[in-house]
Amino acid sequence: MEAMQYPKFTSEMKKTHKILIPNMAPVQFRILAAAMEQAGYTCELLENCGSQVSELGLKYVHNDTCYPALLVIGQFLDALASGKYDLDHTALIITQTGGGCRASNYIHLLRKALVKAGYPQVPVVSLNFSGLEKDSGFPMTLPFLRKLLAVIYYGDLLVALRAQTEPYEVEKGAAEALQNRWLETICGWVRADRGYSHREMKAAMPEIAREFAAVPVRRTPKIKVGVVGEIYVKYSPLGNNDLERFLASQDCEVNLPGLMGFLQYCAYNPSETARLYGGSFLEKHMSDFILKYIESMESVVIQVLKDNGYHAPLPFRELVRLTDGVIGVGDKMGEGWLLTAEMIELVRAGYENIVCAQPFGCLPNHICGKGMINKIRELYPQANITPIDYDPSATRVNQENRIKLMLAVARERLAERATAAAEPPHRTAPAERPVLERRRERAGAMV
Repeated sequence: MEAMQYPKFTSEMKKTHKILIPNMAPVQFRILAAAMEQAGYTCELLENCGSQVSELGLKYVHNDTCYPALLVIGQFLDALASGKYDLDHTALIITQTGGGCRASNYIHLLRKALVKAGYPQVPVVSLNFSGLEKDSGFPMTLPFLRKLLAVIYYGDLLVALRAQTEPYEVEKGAAEALQNRWLETICGWVRADRGYSHREMKAAMPEIAREFAAVPVRRTPKIKVGVVGEIYVKYSPLGNNDLERFLASQDCEVNLPGLMGFLQYCAYNPSETARLYGGSFLEKHMSDFILKYIESMESVVIQVLKDNGYHAPLPFRELVRLTDGVIGVGDKMGEGWLLTAEMIELVRAGYENIVCAQPFGCLPNHICGKGMINKIRELYPQANITPIDYDPSATRVNQENRIKLMLAVARERLAERATAAAEPPHRTAPAERPVLERRRERAGAMV
């Protein structure tokens, strides 16, 4: 049977087509759109959400397919059906990891869905680092890669600063307004082809952090919640039913590990594969060269956060060491060992209440996320982790109720700590099995 031929995005289309970008990480991708514009592309970050997106995805994608694929394809098709775009001059962009995860096949599912939905002329651009599409009209040049790294670090910094400021701000909306102002400023820099050199980032990032640190706050004790999981469901408000907003409504401080950690994980894995299964000297050490370059930016972000009184993530190489004796770094399908390492890092940093967001049926995440919970609890008894499945058939109410059960345990712990801190030193410890522990056991039984 002859393979179907799909339209390719050519270099000539750069001048004639608008590229639609799926909204996975809203802050980072907004700056990414600016970087693409500076490179001469016309693009738009999609913001269409709602139940019609998943319904449209279900119409053109098999319901056993990964939930993120269903949502991304549904969002694209919903946008194309809106009447806002010239369909003969519109293209779509999607990432491909090149690994064993089903995410590498999203592009093929999307192309088939476009034909079925009546948009066979719409080309799809592959954004990947492994040369999966040899004749792509969107080449990954070294200058663009350098800019991409800066874009993600700026986005990660803005997300971390807002997340650690907003729950305590005296004037509601101050942190969000500051984040939006800096987003506009950074996007302006990127469009003007500046702001992404090491020297410029080293000058700009401390200024950004100082402005967030100057926001008037009232530092009252809050429940600290970490969010980990499959990359799309972890970051996308569409994929996780606006999880960050829900946790904020529950008076929590949320820690969402940066997107750069996943890129470093992807850069680290090829050399680890060569070391485990054999390869040339270059294959075994190429990752070290890439990571060393990234570390020059990573150290700036970490130091800026620490200098301004914010929690800073561990350097990537220290994150790798957290897996020792827990999970092998050869476990690298999907988010693999990174998912386990991020949970350990969060627990050790005081964000012991963790939502592990995963698409229903995502095998790598069920193994490296849900499957590692008991091991992490064994090592860190304070860990309070709840896995939440996201799927078209899963109800938002059920997801939020399970999170509320986890937060109930967290609130009791917070109250116990406050009581213990207020008690005179001679007071005896509480009973051995407080209500907290019984609730935690019930929550564990539900996993």
